[in-house]
Amino acid sequence: MTKQKSARVLLVDDEPSVLEALSVLFQRNGFEVTTAKAGDEAIGWLEEHGPVELVITDLRLPGRDGIGVLKQARAQDPLAKVIVITAQGDEDFAMQACNEGAFRYVKKPYKNQELVLSARQALEMHALEEKNVKLSRESRAHGRRRSPEEVLPIGESSVFKRVLDVARQVAPAESTVLLMGESGTGKELFARYIHLGSGRAKGPFVPINCGALPEPLLESELFGHVKGSFTGAIRDKEGLFTVAAGGTIFLDEIGDTTPPIQVKLLRVLQEREIIPVGATEPVPVDVRILAATNKDLEREVEREHFRQDLFYRLNVIPIVIPPLRDRPEDIPLLLDYVLTRSGFPDSLPGGNRSTDKIFSKRSWEALSMYDWPGNVRELENVLERLLVLAGWLDDRGSGRPIDLEDLPEKIRERPDEPLVSEAADPTPTMETIEQAYIQWVLAKTEGNKARAAEILGIDPSTLYRKIDRYNIQIAS
Repeated sequence: MTKQKSARVLLVDDEPSVLEALSVLFQRNGFEVTTAKAGDEAIGWLEEHGPVELVITDLRLPGRDGIGVLKQARAQDPLAKVIVITAQGDEDFAMQACNEGAFRYVKKPYKNQELVLSARQALEMHALEEKNVKLSRESRAHGRRRSPEEVLPIGESSVFKRVLDVARQVAPAESTVLLMGESGTGKELFARYIHLGSGRAKGPFVPINCGALPEPLLESELFGHVKGSFTGAIRDKEGLFTVAAGGTIFLDEIGDTTPPIQVKLLRVLQEREIIPVGATEPVPVDVRILAATNKDLEREVEREHFRQDLFYRLNVIPIVIPPLRDRPEDIPLLLDYVLTRSGFPDSLPGGNRSTDKIFSKRSWEALSMYDWPGNVRELENVLERLLVLAGWLDDRGSGRPIDLEDLPEKIRERPDEPLVSEAADPTPTMETIEQAYIQWVLAKTEGNKARAAEILGIDPSTLYRKIDRYNIQIAS
């Protein structure tokens, strides 16, 4: 049986009150927390206990500073993610930390949930990079190129099959593809599927979340920089467009890029060349570009938040990935996938799992009827949590049935008010229903967006985008 483990984080700060507050915050959010009051103490702990996936450290520390902690963490695990916390006016110091491999820097004063969200994004990237390294090693060991079927997105519904067919048809081409869909629908999985079905499958697949990095760092990550181009640039650095040579670069959340970055991306698409930060001569690149967004880019163009010429360059082949609520018949298949990935052994002929052995009738009906605003990602997280808490993934090899009371409140409790008024269109669209549901949840939480996002099962940043998209007015 595969045992699940909590996300580990090492918190480092020389102010006891701050360290205690951070410790409580991350423990409440399900993290396994270790603390250190100084850089030397943190480094000593790392040397004694070995690598950790995530470190959150203040830059200014007595003794060895946050950069020293960063170097030790990444020396033990090159994939380790380090978030540095910096005071106002320390931007150059923070950029130096990023040049040494920090995942992100966060300025004081920071919002607690934004820090937790950054931590989760860092751990997601760590897990993804770790998986990439493992798959790359396996591929080299077997002396073969991976098949697209190895990353085949899961679904049997007609709406999903139509999208998969389009992805299969466009894979061999060199055309730019724009993947659109809500958060958690599996846009990166589709991008990998397209890459492995292309003539560039032997080359690298390089993903980057454009919304996860501040503009200066994103520019350096994408295009590289030359030594001395900014404070802390102590050596030349290749950008991801160069790293992806001969393969595919996946620009996730491209709708979150700033106008200056959009100008540079337009040049790459038009001229097939980049200019590293601080350089004067262009560098040719040989790479296929796949992009993804959960925003309505046409609307962003109308609002002058996204360049029209870049949109047309990206939108050569658009693929819209359906949300999970539009393909509920795929939920059993996704459940089977989660069970297989978790090491659950019991299966029926044909590979289908016995859901009635694991779930009571009431709990399975609730799971099937829930509209999953966080899509496949939310479904996977909820199912894994339920399996762990019910004992299905421990060493005993069995667990108790999961009943309705075990489900998160947002899933087991049906709304006690209509989502759409009786005067509304008798056949409203899913967007209309979603808008009405978000409005109802915000009203119930008296405009508390953090609580509303928790109930909806989505990140606060996603909720903000939906409020803006639907022009939802919040009563004060």
